Amino acid sequence: MAKEHSFDISAKLDLAEFKNAIIQAQKEIDNRYDFKGITKEYDFNHGAKSVTLLSQSDNKIDAMKDILISKMNKRGVSINSLEEVKSEDASGGNRRFIYRIIDSIEANEARDIQKEIKALKIKVSATNQGDEIRVTGKNIDDLQKVMTHLKSKDWKSPLVFDNFR
Repeated sequence: MAKEHSFDISAKLDLAEFKNAIIQAQKEIDNRYDFKGITKEYDFNHGAKSVTLLSQSDNKIDAMKDILISKMNKRGVSINSLEEVKSEDASGGNRRFIYRIIDSIEANEARDIQKEIKALKIKVSATNQGDEIRVTGKNIDDLQKVMTHLKSKDWKSPLVFDNFR
C-alpha cells in the first residue's frame, strides 16, 4: 500500500522577524530628513495583535507604512499580515492608523481554500484542523500542484505551508 503524504496550511507569523522589521523601520524614520522634528511612532501591541502608526499627516503615515512593508519583505514576513482596522485623529493634531495582525485563517476563508482544492479535481483531501488545514494525498506531485495553485491566488491570510511529509 502506498504511503500517504501530507502538508499543513496555516497563517503563522514569525513574531520575532515582525518585531525586527518594526525596529528597523523605526530606525529608518528616525534618521530620515523628512521626519525630523515631527511625531513619528510605531507601536506594536503583542497582546492585542496590532500595530499603531502615529504621525502628523496621512502622507507621513503612508510613508511609514511603505517603510514597514519594505522591512517586512526583506525579513520574509508576508505583507498580507497587516489589515487596516481604523484611522483616527489623535491628540496634538496628529493622525493614528491601527493595523490588525493576521496570524490565523478564518473559518470562511478555510472553507474557501478547501473548495478551491476540491475544484482542482486532484486526488487529495483537505481537512480543517482548527487553525490549520491538512492536505493529504498519495502522490507528492499532486500536493505540490495544490501548493502552487494556492500560492497563485490572492488570499486574505498570509498562507504558510509546513510539515511536508
